[in-house]
Amino acid sequence: MTQRLLRGRLLTFHREPQNGEDLSAYTYLEDGALLIENGIIQQTGPYAELSAKAVNVPVTDHRPHLMMAGFIDTHIHFPQVQVIASWGAQLLDWLNNYTFPEEIRFASDEHSTLMARALFDQLVDHGTTTAVAYCSVHKTSADAFFTEATRRNMRMIGGKVLMDRNAPDGLRDTSQSGYDDTKALIADWHSKGRNGYVITPRFAITSTPDQMRMAQALAREHPDCHIQTHLSENKDEIDYTKQLYPQARDYLDVYQSFGLLGQKTLLGHSIHLEAREIAAIAETGAHPVFCPTSNLFLGSGLFDHKGLSMRGISNGIATDVGAGTSYSMLQTLNEGYKILQLQGMALHPLQAFHWATRGNARVLGLEDKIGSLDPGTEADIVVLNARSTPAMALRMDRVDSLAEELFVLQMMGDDRAIEEVYISGSPSKTVPKQEAASTRAQVTA
Repeated sequence: MTQRLLRGRLLTFHREPQNGEDLSAYTYLEDGALLIENGIIQQTGPYAELSAKAVNVPVTDHRPHLMMAGFIDTHIHFPQVQVIASWGAQLLDWLNNYTFPEEIRFASDEHSTLMARALFDQLVDHGTTTAVAYCSVHKTSADAFFTEATRRNMRMIGGKVLMDRNAPDGLRDTSQSGYDDTKALIADWHSKGRNGYVITPRFAITSTPDQMRMAQALAREHPDCHIQTHLSENKDEIDYTKQLYPQARDYLDVYQSFGLLGQKTLLGHSIHLEAREIAAIAETGAHPVFCPTSNLFLGSGLFDHKGLSMRGISNGIATDVGAGTSYSMLQTLNEGYKILQLQGMALHPLQAFHWATRGNARVLGLEDKIGSLDPGTEADIVVLNARSTPAMALRMDRVDSLAEELFVLQMMGDDRAIEEVYISGSPSKTVPKQEAASTRAQVTA
């Protein structure tokens, strides 16, 4: 039995705060503690109370820093780690000029392994303890992703993309091979340890109707798997989709007609939605995923979080690396705040941090496991330092409340604000990292 007592300022959410005065939505302790045993949070409470019970348990004191649940990223592209921040294109050109040529390289076991370690290093450095990832079309990329997740004992969800058209040679499967590879990956990895599989038709443009039928078969055969795809990110994308699927009522209907909408469905972007599409998302319980840095970078449009939420729709929020420009959920919340400001909605910092933790866990149906510091949940924890840079320290000298501190972290924080990360109760920023993938020989392996 391995026990650990973490001491620090503690914040955990019980539901989404309605505003800054909604004190029952969260617990905040100035001198709090977490008792962790075998990777699970056993007790949460005041340090004086827990330390009196946990005699002889090793204590790690993180004061004056803030402890909360690790961040959850609900949409990221594993094969795009080396094309992040590539200049000058909107969605379809960006895919053809940067993404597709890069993803071809993931046919290599060696390259996939190298990049998986690089991705997970970045996630941990930025305080992300769970992510939902698109792998490449190659089975090797998904195997490398899950192998690294297993090595680090991280709760991760991933899937190889299904794409059998409108992509270059070396980056297409077939409807049958995509089905077969996905079945094998589910058998090898889904629900093994902390891994989860997500069935991943990349988007309508790169999948034929035959492949969509195969995705539908996979979803029926594995109802406990998530489903992820892209929807209505770009107006040219929408027009092209309607040309490829002329019988569809709208873009969403491509997925809906193949039975791919439900409470485990994640719809990346979902910016330019028609009224029927919004109603169908609300009815089926599917989840749009807001990717603010990507939407701004590619000039895609403004996500209507307020309008969708008012229809009872639960939205995720995510980095969308590599069109997203930062691995940091703090910087994702930063840009999300600005997008919502442009639409007359001020995102309160307590709502923002709920969104990146328990809110995203609820979107994934995993709030019983991650996203909070409740007893019985997995001990994935981030420790935040709001004075991690001179500029932040200067600003913090005038901060008088928890909400103000969170807003400093949200607007000014990045990986430097991540003091420590615990994965299943073990400190992870001190785990030896791979050699930096900087030489040409490594990069082209």
